[in-house]
Amino acid sequence: MSIRILLVEDHAIVREGLRSLLENQPDMEIVGEAEDGRIAIELVRTLLPNIAIMDITMPNLNGVEATCHIIDEFPNVKVIALSIHSNRRFVTDMLGAGAAGYVLKDCLFDELVQAIQAVADGGGYLSPKITGVVIGDYIKRIVTTVDSSFATLTGREREVLQLVAEGKSTKRIALELHVSTKTVEANRRQIMEKLDIHSIAELTKYAVREGLTSLDA
Repeated sequence: MSIRILLVEDHAIVREGLRSLLENQPDMEIVGEAEDGRIAIELVRTLLPNIAIMDITMPNLNGVEATCHIIDEFPNVKVIALSIHSNRRFVTDMLGAGAAGYVLKDCLFDELVQAIQAVADGGGYLSPKITGVVIGDYIKRIVTTVDSSFATLTGREREVLQLVAEGKSTKRIALELHVSTKTVEANRRQIMEKLDIHSIAELTKYAVREGLTSLDA
């Protein structure tokens, strides 16, 4: 039986390249493509893939939050992060969200195939370049507890923060999240109070620093 794969990547040329390479694998089938995390969640619901290959920095909903949603709703769907980012924040956030694998985009194609097969068999996979990051973070967590105001934000508040940082209007955010504009305004006030940040410019800087979005997402 083929491994059913959903590609989640905001750059079309990267999706096309991945599709072309993976479709040549006899045991793999690309069942869909998504350009952001929100579309990915909807496609998981309708296509029920075995594996979602997930970029991290994407518009509208980033890979970390999308992974949280997918794993919560469909725990049998496995997520493999495929990213240019090798720093601690991105790696630990994705693994904390429930990703079963993390592969760097500068890897050889054979490594991605190896990761897919390992995860499909019920295991996990980390690119060799980031295993030190994960081990270092584990040791750090044992030695000390890091207090972060970011941890006080709810999942919905993190979604709103990303969309605000990407320049979306209150009305647009309300439409994307299927809530009222008053709810979005209340979420924004709560975010600012929790973070002690009181301007959109500072919220944007904070969102980029925390890895929720990037200036070129």
